[in-house]
Amino acid sequence: MRKKIGISFTEASFQNYWNWFTPADLAEDLELIALSFEKGNTEDIAKCDGFVLTGGIDVTPAISGGAEDYPYRPLVFSPERDEFERQIYEFAKSERLPLLGICRGMQYINILEGGAVFDDIGEPENAIHKKGELDKVHEVNVVEGSLLAGITIEKKGLVNSAHHQAVDPKCLAKNLMINAYAVSGNGIVEGLEYKDKQNNGFMLAVQWHPERMKEKEIQPFSQKIKEHFIQEIRNHKK
Repeated sequence: MRKKIGISFTEASFQNYWNWFTPADLAEDLELIALSFEKGNTEDIAKCDGFVLTGGIDVTPAISGGAEDYPYRPLVFSPERDEFERQIYEFAKSERLPLLGICRGMQYINILEGGAVFDDIGEPENAIHKKGELDKVHEVNVVEGSLLAGITIEKKGLVNSAHHQAVDPKCLAKNLMINAYAVSGNGIVEGLEYKDKQNNGFMLAVQWHPERMKEKEIQPFSQKIKEHFIQEIRNHKK
């Protein structure tokens, strides 16, 4: 039986996440499954062996005590998606299944663990991070000794950016650690992982979008992350 990678549905370019996992990546032993809050297929969560929490609209502010009104606030939130992805995260954590958080996914992991995000990073940070017609591109520093550093074998590099919220380092969840910062501006948090890796499953979260990064097939901040995530799923025994 093939192992399943559950990808949380997003209204924002879902196909990019799906296409990131190529037939060569999946081979004969892995397959993808869309976990859709719109379909409400919660029964499929337990069938999965690893998960991707995707990007998309802001998490409902009330969950983390954020402001109801702020710059670039979406017209509507999606509490149904928030609840659906909470179930994904809690299942992945309890079963110690590999989990990859991307953009909103990273922010939501911090929120679910008791942290918070900036409602809006403001200017000039939005000039560096918020998507225009295309993703922004900027440099990140990787924290020495982190899981991310071990996976990418890089101390710094260029990543793509399309967000106006970010993890508030003063409201970082107690069991998480920062593994990357933006070089420019105020050093926006660019990556998270568990502090205690012995008693938790594999979890890596990034603020950028590896699934649509330029030259992603040769970019370590995309390809090596994907390869490692896939290997973690293959190696994990339920």
